[in-house]
Amino acid sequence: MKKNTLLILSMLIGHLLYAQKKPNIIVIVSDDHAFQAISAYGNKLVKTPNIDRIAKEGAVFNKAYVTNSICGPSRAVILTGKYSHKNGFKDNETSKFDHSQDNFAKHLQAGGYQTAWVGKIHLSGKPQGFDFYSLLPEQGQYYNPDFIGMDGKVIRKEGYVTNLIEDASEQWLDSRDLSKPFCLVIGHKATHRTWLPDTTDMGRYDSVKFPLPANFYDDYKNRAAANVQDMTIDKTMAMGYDLKMLSNVKNGDGTVNRMNVAQKAKFDSYYKPIEADLNKKKLSGKALVEWKYERYMRDYMSTAASLDRNIGRTLAYLDKHNLTENTIVIYLSDQGFYMGEHGWFDKRFMYEESFRTPMVMRYPSVIKPGTKSNDMVMNLDLAPTILQAAGLTVPADFQGESMLPLFKDKNAKRRDAMFYHYYENGEHSVSPHFGVSTKRYKLIRFYKRVEGWELYDLQKDPSEMNNIFGKKGYEKITDELKAKLNNLIAQYQDEEAKEILKYATH
Repeated sequence: MKKNTLLILSMLIGHLLYAQKKPNIIVIVSDDHAFQAISAYGNKLVKTPNIDRIAKEGAVFNKAYVTNSICGPSRAVILTGKYSHKNGFKDNETSKFDHSQDNFAKHLQAGGYQTAWVGKIHLSGKPQGFDFYSLLPEQGQYYNPDFIGMDGKVIRKEGYVTNLIEDASEQWLDSRDLSKPFCLVIGHKATHRTWLPDTTDMGRYDSVKFPLPANFYDDYKNRAAANVQDMTIDKTMAMGYDLKMLSNVKNGDGTVNRMNVAQKAKFDSYYKPIEADLNKKKLSGKALVEWKYERYMRDYMSTAASLDRNIGRTLAYLDKHNLTENTIVIYLSDQGFYMGEHGWFDKRFMYEESFRTPMVMRYPSVIKPGTKSNDMVMNLDLAPTILQAAGLTVPADFQGESMLPLFKDKNAKRRDAMFYHYYENGEHSVSPHFGVSTKRYKLIRFYKRVEGWELYDLQKDPSEMNNIFGKKGYEKITDELKAKLNNLIAQYQDEEAKEILKYATH
């Protein structure tokens, strides 16, 4: 009996030691959170202390990008390590995600990890590779949201979505198998449209004056695709739906209608006086557009405050349970977002504000605190990075590159160019396009809605206001970029892009 007890204890200790050797992994994915809205990226008007903490204790990526700037497709890329044309989920309108395909979670499971995804995944169907999941249906709701469990049942939970997602994440961590290392993906709804803050954060930024971006009144000269889009704060942002001026909505707002009595009372006490004041002012023209911009910024930043606070809760949980030193924490958004640049909100374009995404990563003993990386990395790289960190083989057909060598080897291969492809041809009237971006230049080929090329010198024109494609003096760089684009299309096996270039007449 004594020998059996000792044997069991020895096996248990062995399992625990194995769990400690393998790093735990937490990936926090937000929605539409712009790098411009984070203090770690230089915004002095907002405070994101917990995202900043990850950056200070690890690395901030100044050149992190996405392969396709749209919600569901971005998550599909993160999960599979493959471009949209390879994982099959190209857009939110026509695509259906095949969960039977390979993903990083399946490899982690096979490698002894316990896996979970909580919150927004935005990929319909039953996830595979996860020991546990509790998911928002599609976009989910900010107040009193529904969650789909592993049994397929839908349960409505009372409260604010960002807090509830963190609650569920911690509950899973409390109940996990301590003998196994874990990987938890926390998928937040914030800061997706309609930027509805928690009641405790309403008005948080009302004393802050957000300056208009220099190109807020962009005229889109010489940029055909930008000229036909439908995502301006002026014409597209709705007074009722987006800005909560509910006298403009006939049957009430769906999100507000879900609120309980206490939540609705706080909502009314904040927003109704704002609407009354607006009605008194009788604004029009630029004055009204700039009022809309100010309201947008205040609601958006207040919504981000809860996001950051709950990221702080995740970090505090790791501290409390002595998990900090052996847990990788990665925070990123599913893509970038427009904070009034070009007069816009939303994403989709290959222009910097939506193409580029915030990403910070903490990996004690591997990433030196305070690291500022200027290497070009992509959301495509998360899957191979996670698998390499777990000591597992990265499948040959994963198209991303592990980021870990960038911190371990000064001579590690760095990207010199990135490939992008956006497919959707519906909402916001953004023309499908693909292109190549280097440290200095960006070449974009638009098709379907708009046919044509755009070229930008990011050094001289970081705001991408001057399309220099076809201009005299840029013939050589244009040829070089076209060759690089063709090489990347061949490397990533994008047959659709290949065909478009093959038959392009201009």
